[in-house]
Amino acid sequence: MFEMLRRILIGRPLHNKELTHQKLPKWKALSIFSSDALSSVGYGPEQIALTLSVSGLLVYGYFSYVFVAIIILLAVVTVSYVQVARANPGGGGSYSVAAANLGEYPALVAAASLFADYILTVAVSVSSGTDALISAFPVLVDYVVDIDLAVLFGFLMVINLRGVRESANVFVAPTYLFIGGILTLICFGLYHVVVVPGPLLPPESVVTQGLNGTILFLILRAFANGCSSMTGVEAISNGVPMFKRPEVKNAIATTYWMSAVLGVMIAGISFLIMHYHLLPLKNVTMLSHLAEIVFGRGWGYYYLQVTTMAVLYIAANTSYNGLPPLLSILARDGYMPRYLGSRGERLSFSNGIILLSAAAGALIYVFQGNVDRLLSLYAIGVFLSFTIAQTGLVVHWSRQRGTQWVSRLVTNALGAVVTGIVVLVIAISKFFSGAWMVLIFIPVMIYIFRSIRSHYSDVSEQLLLPAAELAKRMQQPRCGKIIVVVPVATPTRIVVETIRYAQMISKDIIAVHVAIDEEAGRRVAEQWRSLNPELSLEVIHSPYRLTIRPLLRFIAHLRKETAPEDVISVLISEFETRKWWHRLLHNQTGWILRTRLILQERVVVTTIPYHLTK
Repeated sequence: MFEMLRRILIGRPLHNKELTHQKLPKWKALSIFSSDALSSVGYGPEQIALTLSVSGLLVYGYFSYVFVAIIILLAVVTVSYVQVARANPGGGGSYSVAAANLGEYPALVAAASLFADYILTVAVSVSSGTDALISAFPVLVDYVVDIDLAVLFGFLMVINLRGVRESANVFVAPTYLFIGGILTLICFGLYHVVVVPGPLLPPESVVTQGLNGTILFLILRAFANGCSSMTGVEAISNGVPMFKRPEVKNAIATTYWMSAVLGVMIAGISFLIMHYHLLPLKNVTMLSHLAEIVFGRGWGYYYLQVTTMAVLYIAANTSYNGLPPLLSILARDGYMPRYLGSRGERLSFSNGIILLSAAAGALIYVFQGNVDRLLSLYAIGVFLSFTIAQTGLVVHWSRQRGTQWVSRLVTNALGAVVTGIVVLVIAISKFFSGAWMVLIFIPVMIYIFRSIRSHYSDVSEQLLLPAAELAKRMQQPRCGKIIVVVPVATPTRIVVETIRYAQMISKDIIAVHVAIDEEAGRRVAEQWRSLNPELSLEVIHSPYRLTIRPLLRFIAHLRKETAPEDVISVLISEFETRKWWHRLLHNQTGWILRTRLILQERVVVTTIPYHLTK
């Protein structure tokens, strides 16, 4: 039953040869890798307006300066990340660039930054999608977190576990429908601006107050919040190997298309927000408010709300196509658990997908799906990785000195300076709003990365042998003997089978019974003698009714009495039930004993299964 349900949800296993069929053409890759960046128009311009709409301060007029600065920054970052794709066709983005050109610590800072950013991308995208749904259907406001988690685990995780091609087929239509809806909204909005008499921008949207420390701080914070519109730009450079051939050329073309569409949408939505001088409304997003003004509460409004909700949900898919491959590269380099580097039966990095879903779900639950609180943690990680990537490419071009190396070096140097300044702006302006958490998270992750790498190095040092030494050890006869210990609860069929197996591997067999009272111990001993008079039974009395600890003490004492070359083999009898839930009713003592014994030196633990038929 479980296997059938799994096949329905995940699909049939894919052969290794089918990996080439998972490659993406440009038009599909745009929907897969760009949904995060493109969907940010659903909350990026709104975050600028929210910050500049502080009561009593005439700072709304700085909106135009902020969004123009963001579009210029988008152009710089786009050109810079085209260079990342060109210089690093193997994927891995900022981490791989830094590892090749800057060394271990900058690479780990980039990896930790991307790790934080990708998890936040999922949390923010899902939460923003639910906000769009709530704007259209306010009756659902009490179920925000439930909807978030249902979409995350019941839809996004399952679809991505089915593989890249499956997720592309599901997500391509909503992305293009959303782009069409936003461009239609902008065109209709601009038509109204031209047709309806009145100023292009009302005075309240352009009037500004003289700069002072407080207003400058608000402008910088609005810029920092608006920079969330650029998260996801790096995703294409991380996933170059997932494109069809020629991979690099297709990735670069997709990057330019993504940025062009994103720039047009940010500019159009920001202009219309200023034209209508939109202000925050409770439980209503500004995009929803704008759509209602332009389309009314007709089909156009609901079309845009539904497609916005859909694309914000699937924007999380950018992380699902970015973080698992990055984790696989980190696992290959020894900085993450090895199982994160293996592809699942659907040729996706399934363990990384599950880890990302669990981390994002925890974040949504802790912050109760509040987009404003989540955005306070956002952007600093991605811009830090931007800066490291551009700095790494400056070193790369200065070493390679190929064609056009000077122009490329200058481009990446400019990108490094600009994004470095943005990192400082975000860190300062959003420090007390939550950026401090990311600044703590990154060093903690670097410590974890290095600890994992150190552990794998220690394991490798202890396990690996030179070929000559390995051959010598293999040919060397093993001295000593095997002493078999069989714990016995009560003489049953499974104990008989275990003793028969023990007699096949050794002549030194010790049967042990832990008696919680003398009468019970006497009955088991008499029953044992009647069944097997040749093999004695050691009875350990346990007046405190403990079972595990007396057995452990007995085995520890036996280990001290045996020769160093001898091995103690503990055979644990265990019956296998027909139904999975039956296991909850049995074998708990054996499981605990096995878990405790595997930590002992010169002790081998073996489970002897007996399969029940009903």
